Parts: sequence; structure tokens; C-alpha cells
Amino acid sequence: MAEEPQVDRNQFYLCCSVCLDLLNEPVTIPCGHTYCKSCILGCWEPKEMTEFRCPQCREAFRPRPLLRRNNILAEVVEKLKKSSPQPPSAVVDCAGPSDVSCDFCCSAQPNKAVMSCLTCLASYCPSHLEPHYSVPVLKEHLLVSATTPLQEKMCKKHNRLMVYCPTDKKCICYLCAIDEHKLHLTSSAAAERAKEQVQLFVIQKKVQERGKERENELNQLVQALKDFKSCSQTAAETSDEFFDELISSLKKKCALTKQLLKTQEHIKVAEAHKLQLQLEEEITKLRARDAQLQQLSHVDDHIHFIQTFRSLSTSCESPDLPSGPLVIPQHSFKTATDCLSKLRDDVESLLKETWPRIPAIDCCPLELDGNTAHSKLSLSEKGRRVTSIPSRSFLDYGRKSERFTYARQVLCREGLTARCYWEVRRGCSNLSVAVAYKEISRTSLTESAFGKDKKSWSLECSGKGYTFHHDKRSLTVLGPKHSRVGVYLDYKAGTLSFYSISDRMTLLHQVQTTFTQPLYPGLKLGDEESVGYHAELVKLQ
Repeated sequence: MAEEPQVDRNQFYLCCSVCLDLLNEPVTIPCGHTYCKSCILGCWEPKEMTEFRCPQCREAFRPRPLLRRNNILAEVVEKLKKSSPQPPSAVVDCAGPSDVSCDFCCSAQPNKAVMSCLTCLASYCPSHLEPHYSVPVLKEHLLVSATTPLQEKMCKKHNRLMVYCPTDKKCICYLCAIDEHKLHLTSSAAAERAKEQVQLFVIQKKVQERGKERENELNQLVQALKDFKSCSQTAAETSDEFFDELISSLKKKCALTKQLLKTQEHIKVAEAHKLQLQLEEEITKLRARDAQLQQLSHVDDHIHFIQTFRSLSTSCESPDLPSGPLVIPQHSFKTATDCLSKLRDDVESLLKETWPRIPAIDCCPLELDGNTAHSKLSLSEKGRRVTSIPSRSFLDYGRKSERFTYARQVLCREGLTARCYWEVRRGCSNLSVAVAYKEISRTSLTESAFGKDKKSWSLECSGKGYTFHHDKRSLTVLGPKHSRVGVYLDYKAGTLSFYSISDRMTLLHQVQTTFTQPLYPGLKLGDEESVGYHAELVKLQ
């Protein structure tokens, strides 16, 4: 005898999309969708309706189609019920204050109900629910998850299960529909849930998008706050440099300027922190609302869905924040620094008088080391200028073990361990200005180029802009494009700053780290640069 084919245990494909339970007396309508006979008849009430739609695809039929039993699905569902006569095993817990209690438990502490029968109008724990899975008559009853007490699903006036009245947008029972709602259209809770399910997804999508927008705004605010603090620190340090060069009678004004800057910083930071807390609070509310909507979308209790959806469809955004995109406050110390700049100009004559006594190490007379130069580079102008040349014309500077093999770059002779400033003038489309430890690799294909390891820091200048490189990581840097680049090193403080130089200095990027070895300035020409392209260390007066 041939073995009887196994019934598919995946009940999802055998469930009615209206009641979300196994098909009971399955009937198929002309569009091809199948429902419980009682469910589709409930969706097509009252009988005065002139147009009948499919709850899923919304295809309309006129007149109401003749419902025919789907014998194949009916047999499959029956076999599935016989193969799984017992309900799924569940842990029986005592009902808590927020749980639905079993109506058949006689003990002082009834068990927690897991299912409610809309036919019996009672709720059952797993033990008392068993007859609904084994007794043929009870198998036909409509079961839903016991999420709320049945009394909340009943009409308080007639004690009947409720349907939905689209006219008054409220849940009523069939007796209410005959009485005060007799001229109104009614629909099943499942049909109304199907409509509002679409709205739920729309609202949920808006909540998620709004949450992402607020997260982006929060990130922008945090970054703006970080940049603001950095700007404040730079302004305070600049004021220190200006006032250190002035006579002792101006030092009191320096302290006063720093105090004013700090006061302004505290005020703006407090405002930013307040806005940050408001954003974080709104994001938390939006995430909680998203979780509630997600949980509600899986509830199979239609009445509970409708009643709960009303409260969740309202806005949870903070009234203190604008409804549109948040404008991130931008702060600047330009007014303060402009005043300090004017003060600097006023004492320029004094600076010229004291310039000879400024230590020479502040402006470094650097010289490139030919022993480290790539074979396609030549040096001139007393070691300050590097030029790209044909490979057959390279000059042998000796000590080839120190020469860079792959990258067209060169190091300076001097190792720096103090405060020093130098400038580079570019005569090529692609130039990297760098500092490196002397032990940087000279022959590695992947790590010898400046910025490709932990032993070098490099600012690449190209037609597209600026890019900072260190330890194989790259960072795009914004700033004005000029032919000169300034570098300021404060070795003990662990700061390395790159500037764009024209009539004024513009800070491009600053590194804060700890240096452990002397740093050697370096230059790198682009690997595809034409012959004659060059870069030069500027001789500062």
C-alpha cells in the first residue's frame, strides 16, 4: 500500500486572513483567495451592500458571488487537525494583575488564560482549552489570543461581540446596528483592521524615518559641539600666543579674553546640551512607539488592535522641538579672533624689533636628504627643492639602503623634537606633505608611502582637495586650495597642524597624539607626476 502523503505542518498557508485561524468551511471567491465561510459572509454584511470586495486584493464583485466549498483545502485542514489533535505545549502560570484569568479555574489563584473563545465567550488556560482541540463540536469555535478580557470586546449595552461602524468610527454590536446605528454601514473588525493595518505601516514608516532624522541631527549636533569645543580651545591657544609676545602689561587682558571665551563657551555648550537632551528624549519616545506599533502589528485580536491603535496613532514628538528638520546651531569665535588679529597688526612693529631674539628653532631651515630620495627625484636649491626626473637620469646619492624604492618621496635631514614651523610650495598637481619616524620602511610596497603605517602622518594635496592619511586610514579634509601648505609641530604637546597659506592662515587639520621618536619632515610627489613637477621648502625670513 502506498504511503499516504504527509500534510504540510506550516499552518500559515492554511489560515484565513480574516480570523487568522485554520480555515473553517473554506470557500474560494472568484479572485482566487480563500476564507472561512463565516468570515467572508461577515465581511459582506449587511445584505443591502451592492458591491462586495475581497478583503485582501480589494477586487469588487457585483452581485455577490456564489460561495462554493473548497473540498481540497477542507480535506488538508482536516488531516492537519487529526495529525495535531493536542494544542501546543505551554507553561501554565498563575494569572497576574495584568493577565487574563481562566474562566474555568476554580482555585483561589486561577491560571493565566492563553486563548479566548468568541463562540463560548470565555477564556481558557492550556488545560481547560484542550477540549477545543479534541471535541469535534468545539473545534468549530473561533479562538483568539487572550490579550485582553472578553468583557472589553463586548457591547456594554447588549453584552454582544462587537463589529465596527465606519460612520461613527466606533465598535458596536449587531443589536446596536439594528437600533441607533440602523442606517449606518457596518464591517467586521477584521475588515477594519485590514484597512488600519495599512495606516499602521505608513505611520510606523514615518516614525522610523523621523527617528533616523533625529539620530542624524543628534550626530550632527554632537559633531558640531565637538568642533565648537575644538574651535574654542584653538581660539584660547591663539590668544595665548598673541599675548605671550606682548609686553607684561597686556597679560591681564589675555586672561580676561580667555575668561570671556570660556564664558561664551559655557553658555553655548549649555544650550547645546539642552537641545541634545531633548533630541535623545524624543528618539527614545520614537523607538518606544516603533516597538509598540511593531508589537501591535502582530496582534491577532482585532478589537484589541482597533482600540489600541487609536492611542498609538497620535504623535509622540516633543512639542519643544521644531516639526521640520532641526537647524544645528553654528558658533564661531571669528569676532574674537578678528579683534586679536587687529591687535597683532597694531604691535607688528614691536614684533619686528623682538624677532631677532625669537629662538631660531621656531622657523626651521629644513634641508632634504638625498640619501632617502626615490630614484626618479632630484634635489636642488641647497636641498630645499625636489623635482621629478626620468629614471635614466637619476643621481646616485649613495647609501641606497636608505632610498625609498616604490614611493616618489624624500625625507629631511633634521629630526624634530620641539616646536617648529615650516612651509611647502607645490609645483605639481599631487603633493603629500608629511612627517615620519626615521625607521619608516623604505622598500615595502604597501607600507613605505607616507601615511600607510603608524610611523608617518601625511596630508595629500590634489586637484580634488585634501586628504589626511595615517596608519592606512584616510580622512577627507575641507579647506581652501592654495599653492602653499604650512606645518606646525609642537612635539611635547603632541600636536601636528596643517595650514593652507595665502594672505592668511587657514587650519586644515590637526592631529593630537603622543610622539615617541624624532619626526622627520617629508615630501611625496604623485606616482604619475610628469617630469619637471616639483615641490619646495619655503625659506622663511
